Amino acid sequence: MVSTKRIYEKLRGKFLVLDGIDGAGKGAQIERLQAGFDSCSIEYIRTRDPGGTPIGDRIRHVLLDFDLSEMDVNCETFLFMASRAQLVWDVITPALSVGTAVLGDRYVSATCAYQGAAGYDPKRTVELARFAIGDVWPHLTIILDMEPDEAFKRTNRKSPAQRKGVGGKGQTMLFHDVHTDAMESRPKEFHERVRELFLELAGVYPAPVVVVSGDGSVEEVHARILDAVDHATL
Repeated sequence: MVSTKRIYEKLRGKFLVLDGIDGAGKGAQIERLQAGFDSCSIEYIRTRDPGGTPIGDRIRHVLLDFDLSEMDVNCETFLFMASRAQLVWDVITPALSVGTAVLGDRYVSATCAYQGAAGYDPKRTVELARFAIGDVWPHLTIILDMEPDEAFKRTNRKSPAQRKGVGGKGQTMLFHDVHTDAMESRPKEFHERVRELFLELAGVYPAPVVVVSGDGSVEEVHARILDAVDHATL
């Protein structure tokens, strides 16, 4: 039998990121991982991207609370990187330096997928990230994968297959707490492209990426995540 405590011990002082399309169950899995860290008495912090610092939260406010349909994708990408840079230097690096685990809710991986689907080359995203975050890449990024239609069912939102929509330059639908009308303005093709880019992430990302199915119960998905960590070289 796999030792759950041993797997969590493996994450001590490491940077683990969960990412994936909205509705794939990322939030529930992060909470499950937090419970695991607590039960194993492992020091950790949880971060969210964008945001997580006073300055980053201001940038997050711009990205979440306004209609970004007219914002150029280059501007969006730079805003995400600005928030991320502050998060790295104020929160992530200090935590890792004292052996505290970091549990990240999205990171550069999200920008590769979402801004990528909006037209920004993921390879350029990675290069830009090198200026923003230096060499602070996750020890492991886990992508929760799910069909967009199924993910939308989980969020109780109208499926992309059931509505018409036009793509815009802005990608306000990145977050679960964005305005519903911004989310629903996206066509099915956009969501499918986001998923494709997440599945292709390992080919452009300079840090380990593992794709895990988000289908099934919270405990079933959590078991897959622990298995991925168990087999990863951290």
